[in-house]
Amino acid sequence: MTVTASTAVNRGVGGSPVRPDGVLKVTGEFAYSSDLWVEGMLYGATLRSPHPRARILRVDTAAAAEMAGVHAVLTSGDVPGKKTYGLIVDDCPVLATDEVRYHGEPVAIVAADDLDTARRACKLIAVEYEVLEPVSDMHRAAFDPGSPRVHADRGNNIVRYQPVRHGDPDAEDVRGRAAVVVTREYEVGMQDQAFLGPESGLAIPAEDGGVDLHIATQWLHVDQEQMAPCLALPPEKVRLTLAGVGGAFGGREDLSMQIHASMLALRTHRPVKMVYDRKESFFGHVHRHPAVMKYTHGADAEGRLVFAKVEILLDGGAYASTTEAVVGNAASLGIGPYECSDVLIEAYGLYTNNPPCGAMRGFGAVQACFAYESQMDALAAELGMSPVEIRRVNAVKEGSILPTGQRIEGPAPLREILEALVTMPMPPAPGKGGRRELPPGGYGNTTRGEGVRRGVGYGVGIKNICYSEGFDDFSTARVLLEISGGEPIASVHTAAAEVGQGLVTLQAQIARTELGVEHAVVLPADTQVGSAGSSSASRQSYMTGGAVKTACEAVRMEVLELARHRLPSLLAADESWSDIHLAEGALVLGDRTLAKLSDVLGTDVVEATREFHHRRTNPLDPVTGQGDSHVQFAMAAHRAVVDVDVELGLVHVVQMDVVQDVGKILNRLSLEGQIQGGTAQGLGLALMEEIQTRDGLVRNPSFTDYLIPTILDMPPLNMRILEFADPNAPYGLRGAGEPPTLSSTPAIVAAVRDACGRPLNRIPLRPDQIALGDDDV
Repeated sequence: MTVTASTAVNRGVGGSPVRPDGVLKVTGEFAYSSDLWVEGMLYGATLRSPHPRARILRVDTAAAAEMAGVHAVLTSGDVPGKKTYGLIVDDCPVLATDEVRYHGEPVAIVAADDLDTARRACKLIAVEYEVLEPVSDMHRAAFDPGSPRVHADRGNNIVRYQPVRHGDPDAEDVRGRAAVVVTREYEVGMQDQAFLGPESGLAIPAEDGGVDLHIATQWLHVDQEQMAPCLALPPEKVRLTLAGVGGAFGGREDLSMQIHASMLALRTHRPVKMVYDRKESFFGHVHRHPAVMKYTHGADAEGRLVFAKVEILLDGGAYASTTEAVVGNAASLGIGPYECSDVLIEAYGLYTNNPPCGAMRGFGAVQACFAYESQMDALAAELGMSPVEIRRVNAVKEGSILPTGQRIEGPAPLREILEALVTMPMPPAPGKGGRRELPPGGYGNTTRGEGVRRGVGYGVGIKNICYSEGFDDFSTARVLLEISGGEPIASVHTAAAEVGQGLVTLQAQIARTELGVEHAVVLPADTQVGSAGSSSASRQSYMTGGAVKTACEAVRMEVLELARHRLPSLLAADESWSDIHLAEGALVLGDRTLAKLSDVLGTDVVEATREFHHRRTNPLDPVTGQGDSHVQFAMAAHRAVVDVDVELGLVHVVQMDVVQDVGKILNRLSLEGQIQGGTAQGLGLALMEEIQTRDGLVRNPSFTDYLIPTILDMPPLNMRILEFADPNAPYGLRGAGEPPTLSSTPAIVAAVRDACGRPLNRIPLRPDQIALGDDDV
């Protein structure tokens, strides 16, 4: 197919123009935050706790401070302002004061002439600890009154308890309608975001006493809001500019080295660069919450859900991060995209001395999805139904009432998604032609085909889009239109973080479409414009896309007002200015070009700044869990085909198929990339990705021991994209980045179950869970 890049249609909304950062990233020329350099800069390093829980009795920095090439050694007493920070709860110390609460917690920071000197100086800092018993078990943290308190000033270890009560699942008449009842317990391990670009940034002290920080992050303004009080500076003196981001997936929502680098720069009056290595990165950001869940479902003889009782425990680790919001998601989406009249969900977010957990792609919905989809398969097996049919029978639709009492507004095409999925072609049977498949074990020739069975599984997921529970979620955009070299050029300025999802490309597409120009420039994201919110919750196309669209509309109105005054004779008496649109650098009415933008604007510059807010939401009631807590819902479904060596417990994913409703395709190429990436992370959680901890100690902080999917692990992925427009969203779009992460995991696990017949209630799967003994074969 030939793509013509000279028309607004192909480079505007709905097209797939070349990404401005694409070639640079492929050729290795793109400047990531770890590539930052400025003359005279120092290097920062961090001393971290070797214990998951201990009192700090003494810190002696003298030897480190006396080391040649060292310019500063700072501890908690050197924090100039507030000692703690946090996204929701200010409970995370800038540097540990009296106690460390997780393995790897920062205790001291050093600035030196080079990174090697800074790291050697860290080793000279003498810290005397009194090691304490860590709280590492979720059940004990939640329900054992004798458990130590992770935070002594709290009455318990519960960050948030959120029930959702709808009907009465224990009522005798309700239970009596159930032909089958299935109770299972499920467990999800701790997944890492595993972004390839480690935490890094460059802090430069400013002449006004402030600091300029160039940083890889997901939310510039929330970083600024947390940093300023800790640095004892007004927000306007803490200026952030987005540096090149090497992936995020939620792991850059919390602060890492932002305050540390800025403290060192302000103390030394020199620029300070900090870059984590891979091991330190595992300690330097939050992870996906591990979960332990107990589900009971009842269904009638036709497969319709009668009741559900759910308990979800989420391990938030040492500090709150976003655990409160993750609990809200897990509770509100706890039984998935299915209708059920009598439901009790109890979700707990807990403090432990395990590594802190927070945002990761899917945000609480991933853990619940693995459990409720496994339950749907178990019910289908008990009833002798197909896994697709039981999902179709119970599927939500427009107007369905969720357990929270929220009505689904707009299309909810789950039945159409399932119908499309089952019509997609299956791979050929083993040995029947087609693509040659590697056996389980891959190129290692671990198996040559003996004991290999094929399995097929399905998974469905529902994810909320944008921020929820009453949060005033908004984004700001400034758009400027001017004539340069005789051509109209649109400039777009937002603080939205480009983390690899293609947001910079999309902002330019919207400007081209709305203003009818060929040339659109997206300025670097920084805090000199209003907040754009976080690049998370699948929200930026909706929110920042909406802000850019709204600002462009304001610019267009101003252009028409200029034309009305400068060229009043453009229209006939029976024609309306409101019918004019901008296209190909001109004012157009119908198929008639009225005037060039250059003739209307001349030397004038038209500029507009606008905020875009989504509709209001409400917090979940703390007792009943009722409330319209979400803005929008998005759904996806996967089918997985796997080959399993049931003797060795090895899995090869042969093919995956996915159907997803996105409302409106704004950029097909970027969208397909999001679906592929989400599926890859779901595959990783199903089969290999887990941070291993024992008594709070991290055992595998490296890509040698923490496994992520490679190109050899990823199967062919066939996709069908549906467009059921949301009438309340810009262009009718739905956020698309997270749903495939939900549904891919249970689909793969279901396929492995189908092959081996084992229950498989814990992920990631391990060979010993899968392999059949002599009595099973």
